[in-house]
Amino acid sequence: MFRTKSLARSLAPLADRVLVRRAAKEAQTAGGIYIPTDNVKSPNEGEVVAVGPGMRDVSGNLHTPNLKSGDSVLLPEYGGSMVKVDNEELYLFREDDILGKYE
Repeated sequence: MFRTKSLARSLAPLADRVLVRRAAKEAQTAGGIYIPTDNVKSPNEGEVVAVGPGMRDVSGNLHTPNLKSGDSVLLPEYGGSMVKVDNEELYLFREDDILGKYE
């Protein structure tokens, strides 16, 4: 009999990269009308999953990111690199590409 082992992968961003989980797409309008999932654009909000250690300048000084895991952020409409980790779609952004942080 064969035994299979579950392979769990993790991804640690490098430099000033930020790993973000986009918010779920809304398929229903405020008036209660359901929108087909093909016509729903990706949401501009997300949650930070992981943050890289930061970027080094020419002098070798480390500039740490302003974000941390769990922060809620405003994302650009387009951009980011989609990555699948454990069947979950996550996006890698540079810290400079993130538009803002919700307080």
